[in-house]
Amino acid sequence: MYCLVINSGSSSIKFQIVDPASAATDEPLASGLVEQIGEPSGAITVTINGEKSREELEIADHTVGLKRAFELLDANGVGPTQLEFFAVGHRVVHGGKLFSEPVLIDAQIESMIEDLIPLAPLHNPANLDGIRVAREILPDLPHVAVFDTAFFNHMPPAAALYAINNEVASEHDIRRYGFHGTSHEFVSQQVPKVLGRDPEHTRQITLHLGNGASAAAVHNGRAMDTSMGLTPLAGLVMGTRTGDIDPGIIFHLAREAKMSVDEIDTLLNKKSGVKGLAGVNDFRALREMIEQDNSDAWLAYNIYIHQLRRFIGAYMIILGRVDAISFTAGVGENDVEVRADALADLELYGIKIDPERNAQRSSDPRVISTDDSTVKVLVVPTNEELAIAQKAAVLTQA
Repeated sequence: MYCLVINSGSSSIKFQIVDPASAATDEPLASGLVEQIGEPSGAITVTINGEKSREELEIADHTVGLKRAFELLDANGVGPTQLEFFAVGHRVVHGGKLFSEPVLIDAQIESMIEDLIPLAPLHNPANLDGIRVAREILPDLPHVAVFDTAFFNHMPPAAALYAINNEVASEHDIRRYGFHGTSHEFVSQQVPKVLGRDPEHTRQITLHLGNGASAAAVHNGRAMDTSMGLTPLAGLVMGTRTGDIDPGIIFHLAREAKMSVDEIDTLLNKKSGVKGLAGVNDFRALREMIEQDNSDAWLAYNIYIHQLRRFIGAYMIILGRVDAISFTAGVGENDVEVRADALADLELYGIKIDPERNAQRSSDPRVISTDDSTVKVLVVPTNEELAIAQKAAVLTQA
């Protein structure tokens, strides 16, 4: 039996057909992307058993896009009318304080997700669109919401709360929620398996480094701290986001540059980070610029690494003892130099990367530290879709 996993964005829908019993590195049976929803020219790309096909058409809304995607799957024998699905799993970015576990979706849950839109105005509305469309098209299947913030819901109060007025924080639900939780949880569960350790006695730092980036401190399977906060803007330097900055910069820009709240929001979320410093946010392009001695690219890279090392150091102190540090997501899994530079000159702390192991390319989880490294360093490919399918299977007892 299979799970249909849906990740709905404002103008796109990603989906996969996943067997929850698959290995972490297995390819899904089918996957697809509906893009440019609401634009004059859209497209649907479907990949089945490694074979890719693409159809260009106008996609008026999410309903049109998802229905057509299902028709293409049906035409290839892997759609809802041919395969036996046990559930539809939905990625939902923000669960607020309400959701710390996956839930079966009904009208009340939809309403609760809608109530959380002020905390994630760019993400939850799109996630909700995907839920409503899929429930309409596939009404006889259980639909499961899996929340990005859930893994961090029970962090210690010292890590979760900000030092601002209690009444204001309580009234407006201000706290550190964290994001990429499905990825951090999945990777942190894989690490003990790779190392042959008891997960209940493993302290680790997980580094999800993609265009969005976050770090987490995980103590015996539980999140103790994370770099993102009320929103995904906080923490590490990212592709287009600033990461942590002095909040006074916002007031300064409003007063001195006469920028509006929306202009500052756009600046910090979409025009900053590596892109704001170097003009590109793809690390492959950044690497090419560095090799050409571009000073802006080199500065952007150094700021990125400096901030990453700050969080690694902080989490080493918070955990007290670190058994493993793992890299995941696009940059973490593929950029050899980022991994080496992030953990350079830390032999005193028992961290030693093996250059040959680090340079190897593989889709499998692997150790890249030396045999005598006290702290094991790993590359662990993330698989959020598989994680969502597995959580849906547990909830529906499939």
